[in-house]
Amino acid sequence: MLSISLPRLTSRINGLARFGALAGGGVTRPCWSPPHEEARAWLLGEMRAAGLATWVDTAGNIFGATGIRAFGRDTPVVLTGSHIDTVPEGGILDGALGVLAGLECLQAISEASAPHARPLVVAAWSDEEGRYGSLFGSRAFCGLLDGARIDEMMAVDGVRLVDAMARADFDARRAPEARAPAGTVTAYVELHIEQGARLEEAGVPIGVVETIVGVRRSRVLFVGQADHAGTTPMDRRRDAFLAAADYALRVREHVVTRGSGVSVTNFGVVRVHPGVSNIVPGNAELVHEMRDPDPAVLERLAKECAALAHEVAGVHRVGAEIRLMSATTPAPCSPRVQSAIESVCATLGLPCRRLYSAAGHDAQNLARITDAGMIFIPSQGGRSHRVDEMSDWEAIERGSNALLHTLLALAA
Repeated sequence: MLSISLPRLTSRINGLARFGALAGGGVTRPCWSPPHEEARAWLLGEMRAAGLATWVDTAGNIFGATGIRAFGRDTPVVLTGSHIDTVPEGGILDGALGVLAGLECLQAISEASAPHARPLVVAAWSDEEGRYGSLFGSRAFCGLLDGARIDEMMAVDGVRLVDAMARADFDARRAPEARAPAGTVTAYVELHIEQGARLEEAGVPIGVVETIVGVRRSRVLFVGQADHAGTTPMDRRRDAFLAAADYALRVREHVVTRGSGVSVTNFGVVRVHPGVSNIVPGNAELVHEMRDPDPAVLERLAKECAALAHEVAGVHRVGAEIRLMSATTPAPCSPRVQSAIESVCATLGLPCRRLYSAAGHDAQNLARITDAGMIFIPSQGGRSHRVDEMSDWEAIERGSNALLHTLLALAA
């Protein structure tokens, strides 16, 4: 039976990990950064060496293909892929696995001249991690990118998307031109580490994703009054950080007790101004994230948390402002793709189980325009978004072979 080359895939995973590598392990490779652009050039070289036609669109998405040299209405493709950008101090598999396993599958199929009626394409989507715009590249490809907001998009450190893309020789304002013609993609399947512990703890080698959570990120700003930290009595302070801290604690309790049971929330960025020890904070900013697989629950929680912010602001005699950064819609995966994955697993003798994805993925955008699905493999200890993220090489091989034969089934 046709299979991937694990040594070749291993070599590429380790090769990509060199770009943005950290001394203590792991990688930092944000989209449009110099390490990312070096990785882009390397990936294009690997695709060409594998005999694929390559191109890069105006949103920075990278493509390698068999059978076509560009997308068109007359040649619907079966698409796979993921992303090569990372979070700060991330691991070497998140995103990279889906891209490099997809490349390996296409190379194995080409070398074996395995029959497939439809062209096969592997994609590396830009800025999946959302430094400048959550799932940016796949949103542009799927026609979901709001071009009017491009000038406003910026990272939490204030770097504007238009500037970051310009430094990488891209024009951000042309990104919406990356929209694919209608009917371009007949199916999409993405291989990914689970980023959780459910598969490992159950001893199940393959997860078949049923639905992908929605992710909502907002800047929450509290505006108080800067004062001398020694001479201002406690009862007269309008402490913006105190309001922010109170809000964070109340929101966590609210999401835990009023969410769906699988709702999660996080505050990963906290900024205080002026940010010195002897001044009462006049301004405080939080980046607030919430996730849930049910869009109605996510929308309800967003409204309730906004009301809570204003309630907390009133208690602490400060102002409150909420600015939406990004919002992705929860997405059900295609029954056709799920069935194809399960049939392949049965043929390969791989036990599998259906589960929802607690992380956001480009597949949820592709689900808006085509039949989309995902294959999960176990993560060691459920670890992800950290330098020691990893899966067993045997698990990587099993997942890649499941992807290989799913692509062939969908392209038949």
